[in-house]
Amino acid sequence: MLARLMKSEGVWLFSRSPAAICAAIATVLIVAGALFAPWIAPTNPYDLASFSLIDGLLPPLWEADGDPRFVLGTDDQGRDMLSSILYGARLSLSIAAMAMAVALVLGVGLGLAAGYFGGRFDAVVMRIADVQLALPAILTALLIDGISRGILPRDLHDDLRIAVITLAIALSLWVNFARTARASVFVERNKDYVQAAIMMGQHPLRIMFRHILPNIVGPLLVIATVDLASAILLEATLSFLGVGLPADSPSLGTLIRIGMQYLLSGEWWILWIPTVFLVVLVVAINLLGDFLRDLFNPSLR
Repeated sequence: MLARLMKSEGVWLFSRSPAAICAAIATVLIVAGALFAPWIAPTNPYDLASFSLIDGLLPPLWEADGDPRFVLGTDDQGRDMLSSILYGARLSLSIAAMAMAVALVLGVGLGLAAGYFGGRFDAVVMRIADVQLALPAILTALLIDGISRGILPRDLHDDLRIAVITLAIALSLWVNFARTARASVFVERNKDYVQAAIMMGQHPLRIMFRHILPNIVGPLLVIATVDLASAILLEATLSFLGVGLPADSPSLGTLIRIGMQYLLSGEWWILWIPTVFLVVLVVAINLLGDFLRDLFNPSLR
């Protein structure tokens, strides 16, 4: 009954929030374009045979020298910008989603255990979280990437570049999940249903994941939505700085880094089109996160 009421209330609030509606439409369109990029993109930017240097630096279709084959123009290599953006969004969203999954599992697991058991384990986990919170997420990600470069051979690091950047982003964002889960456990563990489960002799893992976790999903869902946008920005920042994905992998950050070289040369579309696309994606996800926050916390409405 409570879930049904929350669902109906959420639909009612969503229908009366133009910002949430626009954000949802933008997010769905971008995610759908990324998922179906191999079928809807005009060319494959990973296929060297699909583009030519002769077509390099062509402006968008609405410009005087635009080519109907390239609606958003081409980059310096002759790659279609629309195709590169769709495939770049696919890659960026994949990395961000995998990083969020790792951060969610790690953060929620540690937060539940720290809040339930307390004691020294709680103190150790929270001190690690406090130290990490003192550093910006980008510095943590750069540190992890730098350590991996020092440990792994160069060829192996290049082969595992996506895994390394995913792990770096995940280890930069787990703290929010851990702190929220821990604080929620402190509230829930003293309630009657948890005390009853303890009196019945149920295993702590069953109590944490069967009884407590379902009741703290709301705050975790809000954090996951907001941090997904942060993960996308982290990937774009790392790729822009040259420590993320290489130039032959057209993620959104890589496209922006390439476009910076042509900022003052007149080929504005190489920089501004992927930048605007990234901004729209991040803002849309953040607006959805704000809507979910208001939905699960009526006092903020």
